[in-house]
Amino acid sequence: MNIREEQEKREHLIFSPYASFSDESRGRDRDEEPCPMRTIYQRDRDRIIHCKTFRRLKHKTQVFLAPEGDHYRTRLTHTLEVAQIARSIARALNLNEDLTEAIALGHDLGHTPFGHAGERTLNSLCPMGFAHYKQSIRVVEFLEKDGQGLNLTWEVRDGILNHRTSGNPSTLEGKAVRLSDKIAYINHDIDDGIRAGILKESDIPSEYTDVLGNSTKERLNTMISDIIMNSIGKNDLVMSEPVHKAMTELRKFMFESLYLNPTAKSEEAKADKLITELYRYYVANTDKLPDTYKRFITEFDERPEQVVCDYIAGMSDQYSISKFQEIFVPKAWKG
Repeated sequence: MNIREEQEKREHLIFSPYASFSDESRGRDRDEEPCPMRTIYQRDRDRIIHCKTFRRLKHKTQVFLAPEGDHYRTRLTHTLEVAQIARSIARALNLNEDLTEAIALGHDLGHTPFGHAGERTLNSLCPMGFAHYKQSIRVVEFLEKDGQGLNLTWEVRDGILNHRTSGNPSTLEGKAVRLSDKIAYINHDIDDGIRAGILKESDIPSEYTDVLGNSTKERLNTMISDIIMNSIGKNDLVMSEPVHKAMTELRKFMFESLYLNPTAKSEEAKADKLITELYRYYVANTDKLPDTYKRFITEFDERPEQVVCDYIAGMSDQYSISKFQEIFVPKAWKG
């Protein structure tokens, strides 16, 4: 009995006609023997969970740089919340939950240390620019497994590449992740902002709370339910105009009151300086890169600036601080 084939048959019985069926995937760049147990998207999900880049997300900043306390979100907890929201939407609409989960778990693999602050710094330094969604694709197509990549399906890579606000995913599962990313960070960033004492629930304008709700739980329920109810039977994922407008305006409010808040952003200048100095050091001293990254230059003919960018982007917050101290901070010594 081939369990994978049985699962694929089951998908055609229960999924929406607009879902992505595992046996109709556009496949991988390198052909592989199918797994007798898992569908193609289940394998992708497992590969992402077990890769080194995914594990490093637990020590990468979401919004707050080096917060004191264990309850602030990290890039990993954000990723898990996106996956949970997206799966809820996919299940309710009879979409492919495995594909949805794989995209969600991989969507932020390319994020730098120190969140978007680190991304802006690398973008300004690297001659070819830097964007985390493009770097996520570079991680899964090349950087993981010492230059082999994870060889993920086309649909998963498309969803990862197009998860940004201006993206246009080719599958409904990708669209579920794209919306879930916004829903997750708007709501958990409010929660973290309140925890940090930067925001109060009462600070959120009533024109948004009247539509979305007066707590994180209420807002999550409103947004998720609205997508589901307005997307049933459609080859698209949509929100009602009032909820979509309130969510968009609430996002703008968050930029003004939290993302650009001097308290929340007070450490960003230090992060910028740290990443800048690391970048300049390694570009001038590529022989100091780890062996894997040196091989990318010598054997794969990658540009040194790109490889240095890859190395720094893959660092956790604490690892980048440790490398900075190792290189630039004098150590005690005995004569």
